[in-house]
Amino acid sequence: MIKKDKKWANYEEVATYLLNEIAHKFNLNHFEKKQKIKGKKSGVDWEIDAKGVGGKAGEIFLLVECRRHTTAKQRQGDIAALAYIIKDTGAAGGIVVSPLGLQAGARKVANAENIHRVFLTQDCTKNDYLLKFLDEIRMGFLETETEKESLTITLKDKNGTIIKENTHE
Repeated sequence: MIKKDKKWANYEEVATYLLNEIAHKFNLNHFEKKQKIKGKKSGVDWEIDAKGVGGKAGEIFLLVECRRHTTAKQRQGDIAALAYIIKDTGAAGGIVVSPLGLQAGARKVANAENIHRVFLTQDCTKNDYLLKFLDEIRMGFLETETEKESLTITLKDKNGTIIKENTHE
């Protein structure tokens, strides 16, 4: 069991691992772990949760901010702050990884500043997760031994109405 105060660190680690698995979907070569990047204009060292790297010589990069907030959507000011860091470091854009969405103003800022939204379940592991990005969904789940194994996938609309349900045995 992960200690409560370390859940954010696990979230960042799992997010970086899973982003690395899908780097090509963002036209990137790979994702790197937490690091500091110096601002070109401000001279400030910015700590980022991960960095997506692309291009032949790694000259293109995206900043990754992992926010395991579980009670409120990302706010406009928080996304605007990330937009400034993107501009200051010369990044091509950013990715916000969170189990919750963006508030309306935050979505507008994200769209204007090339900041992608990635949904990742709050208590994810490298093997047990739900990941939504761009127009795709990926999931992993821990396999357990049972007498009869099956997997049921249920698709629901935003009101909770079941659209489709499939069971695989």
